[in-house]
Amino acid sequence: MNPLVIVFAIATIVVVALVAIFLYFLNVWVRALMSGARVSIWSLVGMKLRRIPPSLIVDARIRLIKSGLALDTDSLEAHYMAGGDIINVVNALIAADKANIDLTFQRAAAIDLAGRDVLEAVRTSVNPKVIDCPDPAKSATGMLDAVAKDGIRLLVKARVTVRANIERLVGGAGEETIVARVGQGIVSAIGSSMSYKSVLENPDTISRRVLDSGLDAQTGFEIVSIDIADISVAGVSDVANVGAQLETERAEADKKMRQAEAEGRRAMAVAQEQEMKARVQEMQARVVEAKAEVPKAMAQAFREGHLGVMDYYKMQNIESDTSMRRSIARTDGDSDSGPIDE
Repeated sequence: MNPLVIVFAIATIVVVALVAIFLYFLNVWVRALMSGARVSIWSLVGMKLRRIPPSLIVDARIRLIKSGLALDTDSLEAHYMAGGDIINVVNALIAADKANIDLTFQRAAAIDLAGRDVLEAVRTSVNPKVIDCPDPAKSATGMLDAVAKDGIRLLVKARVTVRANIERLVGGAGEETIVARVGQGIVSAIGSSMSYKSVLENPDTISRRVLDSGLDAQTGFEIVSIDIADISVAGVSDVANVGAQLETERAEADKKMRQAEAEGRRAMAVAQEQEMKARVQEMQARVVEAKAEVPKAMAQAFREGHLGVMDYYKMQNIESDTSMRRSIARTDGDSDSGPIDE
């Protein structure tokens, strides 16, 4: 075969391939060229070979150029290959630039790759969002339960206004941490209050105390304000005069406490009475024991000669005389008054 024919065939194939490639990328290349975001054909071919959608990269670059931001395609390709959302990052960069927020592509890409919505973060930084505390989806009652020092339970619902902190989004805690910290701060502030009345009168003092605690440290947000949306006494939400019911319940509790104290004193009195009766029985037993010693002492006196027969007779006569006089002194009316001790 003629060498010229072979060379001509190869040249023809190369030209056809180049034309096919040009026609394939013509639409994207022209769109980039007309938008001022010029991209070479070979860059588009390289994107295709790296399995990167050329139209996606070109569209993202066109948005940046039209917004006055310059960024090469290599950075966009690298972020796409790392698994990032190119369009979301580009929209975040444009929104941040229009809002005069200092946000670089590297930081935006890092936030996106960390799993955070960088565009939502920029929007939250411009327009703060409101978070319910506690989270209604994770709380059965939707209220925080706190107890003041006087023992009254309060149900509280707060609304936290936060602004995204772009610099702390990477590595900073999220909304759940903010909700947990604010809930803990509110419960602690109410627990340190002397009375539930002071909390109901000035709920803003609770929010100010919690806000001054620096709860947004090490988080991706900055707390703008903490507002007490609802506060009520637990168990009396349907009562018009809450104070009267609480006073009534407190009086009833005091009554029961006083009754318990009185019952305790009565039990102590009964125990003391029984103790005194036992002492009387003990004394009587000692008297009987002492009387039993008298005959023994008399017998001993007889044996030792300290007591004579005549002395014994005289003592017997005195006892008989005393007994007779007592019998005469008794009257029929006094017979029921009880025996006379001898």
